[in-house]
Order: sequence, then C-alpha cells, then structure tokens
Amino acid sequence: MARKPLSQLRVKAKPALLIFGILLLGNILWFIAWLIPNGNKEGGKEVVATIDKTEITRQDWMLEMEEHYGRNTLRDMVNDVVMKKAAKKFKIDVKPEEVDLELALMRSTPEEFSNILKNMSIEQLRNKVYTDIMLNKVLTKDIIIDDKEVASYYEDNKSLYEVPTSYRTNLIVVDTKAKADAALKELSNGSDFSVLARELSIDANSANLGGDIGFVTVTQQGFDKNLANAIDGIKEGELSEPVKMEDGNYGIMKVVEIIPGQSFTFKEMKAHVQVELALEQLTQSVAPESFWDEFDVKWFYGETK
Repeated sequence: MARKPLSQLRVKAKPALLIFGILLLGNILWFIAWLIPNGNKEGGKEVVATIDKTEITRQDWMLEMEEHYGRNTLRDMVNDVVMKKAAKKFKIDVKPEEVDLELALMRSTPEEFSNILKNMSIEQLRNKVYTDIMLNKVLTKDIIIDDKEVASYYEDNKSLYEVPTSYRTNLIVVDTKAKADAALKELSNGSDFSVLARELSIDANSANLGGDIGFVTVTQQGFDKNLANAIDGIKEGELSEPVKMEDGNYGIMKVVEIIPGQSFTFKEMKAHVQVELALEQLTQSVAPESFWDEFDVKWFYGETK
C-alpha cells in the first residue's frame, strides 16, 4: 500500500491543531484576565448565572473551567517555554523563510487555510507555525536522513510543492441578471460589499460572513468553474462583472488579496523534507514532555508529565 505523502498529512492535520491551540489558549487567557479584577468579590461567591432559583457562582465557574481546560492549557504553555529553551540550548533556530514556506504549503489547500484565518489572525498563525517548526527540529535533531531518500521523496511528490495562485474573495450571489446588474451598480457607487452581501446574497454561508468565501484557486474542487474562469482576470481590489454560474445564478466577486503561486525547488524543500521524514521515525512517546526533567519543570499538578 502506497504511503500517503507527508506534506498531505501535514496539511490535513495541522490546521485543526493550530485552530484548537490558538482558540483554547486565547479563551483561557481572556477568562483569566476577566477574572483577576473581580477575583475577591465575596470570596468567589458572586453569581454569574441563575436558572430558576439555582445559582452558579464565579467559584463554580472557575473550578469547571480549570477542570476541563486547565491541565492541557498549562501543559501547552509549559511546553512552549521548554521548547524555546531546548532550541536555545541546542542552537536551533527558525528562519522567517521557513515559516513562509510552511504557510505557502498550507495554502495549497485553500478551503482549510481559509477556515484557519476565520479563527485567528495571520500573525497568530505565523507564531504557531514558528513554534511547531521549532518543536519538530528539536525532536528530530539526532536523526540523520540519507540525502538520496530525501531526493527520492521530493521527486515522487513534486506536485505537492507546486502551490497555485490563491485569491481571497468576497462573493454576492443573486438569482437574476437584473439583480446582479443592480448590485454591481450599487457597489460601483460606493456601497459596502459586506453589507450588500448580507442583504442580497442567496448563498447563506458566505452572506453571513459578509460575502467572504476565503481563499480560492482556479483549479479548486467544488469552486464554480465559471467563477474560477472569471477570477483569473481580476486584479486585487477590483470587482468582477456579473458571472452566470453553473447553477444558473449570478455571482459578483471582489478580490481582496492575491497570493501568487509558487514552485519550490529541491534546494528550497530539502531541509523541510528531512524533518518530515525524521518525524516518521520517532516513537509515539517522543514529545515536548521528554525535556521536562532536563529543564527542571515543576507545575501545579504535581507529578510532571
């Protein structure tokens, strides 16, 4: 049975982990910051919710949050510091170009990449990718991969390193040409695209987001072919003419951002592939916690790891 390409596995799995990590940490930090100014109110007995005559106090809430999220969130925070210390000790660094490459590869699946950006800023994503690359380098620092194996893998999976041009796009869908012409006229006269999308678009999913359909490519599966053909000629910040879609409706697009496609050479991908192949050789038990003893970690939950 053929092995599934490593980059494909990474692209599929990593976004979900990134989203979970950023959102979880963000929510917990917000929660803590919100609690601190009020933490002493009546010893935590302040009522934060009532159901009929049943009360939920601030203390109840804090304990429940800690029970569900406290251990994992603190573990993530400890691991982040441990990995930075390990990287410094072993003289491992992460260059901005490495983060750029990883983000470019993630954009090869535009729908998933768009979903990530609905939940975090690009800077948050860059920071998370930076930490992830650093972790992988630390964990694989003692594993040597033969250059021939790296070259062979690159050649076998070369198509994975051809990243198409992607377009961050807003879309309004209406059911007649007359409505599309009227909408385009309003937009040309200065109406806000997101407001008009919420008012007029019959595509409920994107309408709720002000017409934002995220990043798309001209070859993306599931993206209307007529829209794809039209988007290739639109410049950043411009509107399309009304486009008759495959289902008979009409779409108007606004291209918010264009990220040019990239083809990565073996030289550019070599270090990346080496780390990915090295990760395959790690046992399931290897994790950031493996370094806790080395950096004398002590935490709230007592026994480490």
